[in-house]
Amino acid sequence: MVSAAANVDLMADSGADGQRGVLIVNADDWGRDWITTQRIRECVMDRSVSSVSAMVFMADSERAAIIAGQEEIDAGLHLNFTTPFSDPNCPALLKDRQREICEYLRGHRLARGIFHPGLMRSFDYVVAAQMGEFRRLYQRDSNRIDGHHHMHLCANVLHGKLLPAGIIVRRNDSFLPSENLIKRLYRQVQDRILAQRYFLVDFFTNLAPLSPAARLDRVFSLSRKYVVELETHPVKPEEYRFLKSGEIFQRTGHVPIASRYTTSKSIPQALAP
Repeated sequence: MVSAAANVDLMADSGADGQRGVLIVNADDWGRDWITTQRIRECVMDRSVSSVSAMVFMADSERAAIIAGQEEIDAGLHLNFTTPFSDPNCPALLKDRQREICEYLRGHRLARGIFHPGLMRSFDYVVAAQMGEFRRLYQRDSNRIDGHHHMHLCANVLHGKLLPAGIIVRRNDSFLPSENLIKRLYRQVQDRILAQRYFLVDFFTNLAPLSPAARLDRVFSLSRKYVVELETHPVKPEEYRFLKSGEIFQRTGHVPIASRYTTSKSIPQALAP
């Protein structure tokens, strides 16, 4: 496997070998609009958020990138195929290509898992444009990529190998509610394929829902031994309150919240829902 970028803290061992775990609290949609950026920024300042996933070609993308640079906020690329680009300077052709991708991905619940040969050029163009814009705004390539509505895992992106090898890529949710065997197997197989080309955390899930409490307690408990990513959206009032009030520190106890993004080499099988 290609080495991750130099500014990534790559653990030599995972919890399976006795390595102490860590909790990554990542905030999605950085740069989407002013209020989203502001809410995330406040949580980063409070150290309840470790890192951010940045959207490009959005209304607040330029300002958010400047803030990230000035305040040394750890940012990765948040690929967006499903929410229209809101930057008035976004090229019309790029908007059109994204729109046709959006219509396909949101047109059917199984579309994410089906490769569309007719959209190969559009996917290639939209992915390359977003990676290029991230490079322009942040003065570097992104060493990690995830996706708005998790569409970075759609078939056209993965089977088209549109993401650079050796970077960090967000895995499937490890703690989804009970699903049928086919869906569980699909996620597990996809994660194993991802692990052959990219770096992954050991476990990944969303902060919401905040209840029942046992769900998050299970996540925090695993992060004592493994590297766990918790996806958050501070623009949502309930999540903002949880992160800003300090409740997250009370709930995590002695589990350390990472100061920036980290990952591990060993990828244990995700817990069955």
